[in-house]
Amino acid sequence: MIARQLTDKLIAMREKYPVLFLTGPRQSGKTTLLNSIFSDLPYFSLEESDVRRFALNDPRGFLSNLPLGAVLDEAQRVPELFSYIQSIADQKPGVHFVLSGSQNFLLYDQISQSLAGRTSVQKLLPLSFAELKSSGANFASLDELLHRGGYPRLYAKNLEPIDFFPSYIETYLQRDVRLLKNVGDLDRFVQFMGLCAGRNGQILNLQSLANDAGISPNTAKSWLSVLQASYIVFLLPPYYVNFNKRITKTSKLYFYDTGLAASLLGLRRQEDVLNYHGKGALFENFAIVEMLKKHWNQGIPMDAWFWQDHSGKEIDLLVQSGNIFNAYEVKSGQTFNTSFFSNLIYWQSLSGALPENCAVLYGGEQSFNTSNGRLIGWRDWLN
Repeated sequence: MIARQLTDKLIAMREKYPVLFLTGPRQSGKTTLLNSIFSDLPYFSLEESDVRRFALNDPRGFLSNLPLGAVLDEAQRVPELFSYIQSIADQKPGVHFVLSGSQNFLLYDQISQSLAGRTSVQKLLPLSFAELKSSGANFASLDELLHRGGYPRLYAKNLEPIDFFPSYIETYLQRDVRLLKNVGDLDRFVQFMGLCAGRNGQILNLQSLANDAGISPNTAKSWLSVLQASYIVFLLPPYYVNFNKRITKTSKLYFYDTGLAASLLGLRRQEDVLNYHGKGALFENFAIVEMLKKHWNQGIPMDAWFWQDHSGKEIDLLVQSGNIFNAYEVKSGQTFNTSFFSNLIYWQSLSGALPENCAVLYGGEQSFNTSNGRLIGWRDWLN
């Protein structure tokens, strides 16, 4: 098992909360991680029909068999348990329940109603680049990393992306999307996912996306919320301070895993990524989601934005840390060019940012400081 950086946070939160809720995309390693940390608690998957029927038909009887608590996987399948867990958590100190699931839109509502104040919510994404490097994984090139992504099963079973992702998408459709009443045409939904992948790293135009998918804007908005809630895509909001310039006020669309995005784009081989016209967007996606993983693995939210003015000048990622804004540009080119820093220089002149709070991540191997900020090779990202 590859060591997960979220482990320490989960252990610490067990001492402070009677209920832990771990969410994240399907097959991100939630079950493996929880069973390794909470091996003293019995494990039940509520996706198994007999267990689910028992829990639904006799929740008190089901929970009476768990005097110390339990790990309950796919907990969104039986939300009726939550109010009973609330009573147990209030009345029996020392009992711990660990809930996990890949559908936070179903779980959050129930938790906010039944378990508010009693639950620590943590999120586990696919393996981070830092976790992969710590495990000894070696990538010959950036293209290989973008193509494979970070789903643990790819590495545990030494699977090729072309073998893993089609079955992953089918499992996602059958187990997650089918549970939602507002998704009727699964084939069209897959097409919609592919169209989202084609807009990876772009400012979201919901009307254009709906037109290309042959659905209404309201349906596109609903389907996009499904992809967001099940950790397939996320939106990066714009930074609104305008510095006397007209600015973009629409979010950008990204995927939680570049390997999944590449598969939906039809990039079957690593060589296809090399020749893909949108490789820069995939690399930008990698940079942003790795920053997100770094924060979530520490159990803290990420305050992040992008910035763009009407002339097209842009900062790919702004991350706030206290009163400091760190600005990052992402360039897929492998050879350093001084023009890489042009947008950051412009940002410094507008915002007063210091060079030490600015950096360029690029597709090359070397990292060094410049007078305009740090240049970071892709292998050194977030070291």
